[in-house]
Amino acid sequence: MSLISVDHTITIAMSVRDRHSSAEWYESMLGFKPLYHADDAGWSELRTNTPGVVLGLGEHSKPSPGNCVPVFGIADLDSARQKLEQAKVKFDGETDVIEGMVKTATFYDPDGNALMLAQDLTGRPG
Repeated sequence: MSLISVDHTITIAMSVRDRHSSAEWYESMLGFKPLYHADDAGWSELRTNTPGVVLGLGEHSKPSPGNCVPVFGIADLDSARQKLEQAKVKFDGETDVIEGMVKTATFYDPDGNALMLAQDLTGRPG
């Protein structure tokens, strides 16, 4: 039994310079849909493609990227990476492959926040 019972939602909070610009980037690069912009609070939220997972963008004049690396499942990592690279998205080295397990690639948003794509290679239904 746990001390508390969390619900079925996760908000991944990230620090960015310009929430509106970042929201547009996440929408055009990853298909995330803006839920709202709370301009008075310096906060925006986007619905990710994973049920119950929201991306929160906190606006800071000097963002502090790091400490959080959201990992997003993807059916075809190679194709996704190629599209992101064509859009000038920076990746951290080559795609890592653990045969029969997973294929991963780390990339960065415009504020230097690390993100990762992961393709399941186990053959198990997702």
